[in-house]
Amino acid sequence: MPSSTPYITFPGNAAEAMAYYKEVFGGTLDLMTYGDNPMEGMPFTPPPESVAHAQLQGGLLTLAGGDDIEESPQPLDGSAYSLMVMPGSVADAEALIATFTSTGASVEMPFEQAPWGDHYGQVKDRFGVLWQIDVPGTQG
Repeated sequence: MPSSTPYITFPGNAAEAMAYYKEVFGGTLDLMTYGDNPMEGMPFTPPPESVAHAQLQGGLLTLAGGDDIEESPQPLDGSAYSLMVMPGSVADAEALIATFTSTGASVEMPFEQAPWGDHYGQVKDRFGVLWQIDVPGTQG
């Protein structure tokens, strides 16, 4: 069955970020560093503590990521992209936003009923990722 999973390349803090998302969203986190599974024949030697691949599954989303191992990793900037999550109820969305804000996220757009009928808001987490929170208008 076809599917897609967002993948974020973090500027050296993928282990911290992915553990944080596990706390926020729940699910199961699988994380592999370059040191866990040395890859022979690569044209470079990655730092052994860098995350080669991490995947969070279950809970509210599936999310994958790893570390940018370039000499000058680029910081994340949530203005070029965002990730949307759709909790099952307004109360669940409010709890999710409270979890984000209690751990350093900023509210970019207040969570309230939008003109199109959904409840909608945005938060930017402490890693620079912009999250859109949407509950369709038929949900309570």
